Amino acid sequence: MGSSEVMGCGGAAPAEAKRSDAVTQSYFEAIADHLGSAYLRYSHTKGTVQEIDWLVPVLGLRAGDRVLDVGCGPGRHAHELARRGMRVHGVDISETFVELARSDAPAGATFERADARGLPAGGQYDAVICLCQGAFGMMTADGDDERVIAGVAGSLRPGGRLALTAFNAYFAVKYHDGADFDASSGVAHEWTDVRDPDGASRRVELWTGCYTPRELRMLLDRHGIDVDAISSVEPGRYSDDKPSVDAPEFLVTGRRRS
Repeated sequence: MGSSEVMGCGGAAPAEAKRSDAVTQSYFEAIADHLGSAYLRYSHTKGTVQEIDWLVPVLGLRAGDRVLDVGCGPGRHAHELARRGMRVHGVDISETFVELARSDAPAGATFERADARGLPAGGQYDAVICLCQGAFGMMTADGDDERVIAGVAGSLRPGGRLALTAFNAYFAVKYHDGADFDASSGVAHEWTDVRDPDGASRRVELWTGCYTPRELRMLLDRHGIDVDAISSVEPGRYSDDKPSVDAPEFLVTGRRRS
């Protein structure tokens, strides 16, 4: 999956965080407003069950655990976790996506519009997931990804687990011909067409932060998260494959230091 498939579920923030009128706007909101429910037609959204099947044992999740889904989009991962008995709070900067997530949410799943760059420290969650470039990797300003990780770390209880995906910088350089990759910032920029539920097309800009495994380890370490593993993955095919240049994403799992 590339960002041309509209990777990412928007920016987000934490449970019981800020009121909607206090959330900073993001370029992704206009894209999400246009996409609406059509976002779930994209191929990269079809592997939710496999992704959660793989993550639940890796993160040691059990019924009753509290999970924060950062950049939850229309709520596909949060819904699947809630169906398995977890108490999940999903947050996203797109009101359109939050409304979609709420519309058919199973018991145990709640949603809020909020900004991942302002997650308050609370240490109340057993796990945080940030998948499909949900908030992390979707920012254009220097330092925004760092702020997202700081908030993610602060949301975890000591020993709490993290699962995060990031776009593979090696893959971007080798394969992503449709985007311009800025080697100095590690950000890929492109124009792409997205369609609304009625098929109407709109030309939009996308920015995707790209990372190496070393950068991810260093970033997480600065915020008190020990990395357990980094694997090469693609949507619907989560596994423990070693990092490579040939898969579009890295999946990082780790835990907050006590």
